[in-house]
Amino acid sequence: MKKFFKGLIECKLSACAMFTAAMFLYLCFCLVYDNREVSTALLWGLFWVSVAGALIQAVCFSDWIIKKMRYTWRSLLFVLLFLPVMSLAAWKTEWFPADQTGAWGMFIGIFFLIFLVMTIGFDIYFQVTGRKYDGLIGQYRKKKEDAENNS
Repeated sequence: MKKFFKGLIECKLSACAMFTAAMFLYLCFCLVYDNREVSTALLWGLFWVSVAGALIQAVCFSDWIIKKMRYTWRSLLFVLLFLPVMSLAAWKTEWFPADQTGAWGMFIGIFFLIFLVMTIGFDIYFQVTGRKYDGLIGQYRKKKEDAENNS
């Protein structure tokens, strides 16, 4: 039960982070297109996409449901599940003119660009933290070895 509540809190934090990032991105587009109004439909759409994204992220990138799967396949599964959710939300809440093919192309392009940047960011983060922990483990082993040699 403790693991469930920990996962629920992580999912909630992830949804909050996604919603904040989505709002920031939307505000940037508002500046570019000189838009000063925000529709409640758009806000609700971003909220539900953030919640769905957090749940999909929990499914794909934790051992909650999928126990063993390579990171590459998890990433692909995330894209396959999240892109349709985003597309449905974009269409239903009219994030852009749905009848324009160029708008859909830009939407999908931005989706993959953000996904690529986030994937590269996570890879860098994991490499840096991996080195940090490797260093800490090395220090621990050296101290343990020194303690054994001194006794």
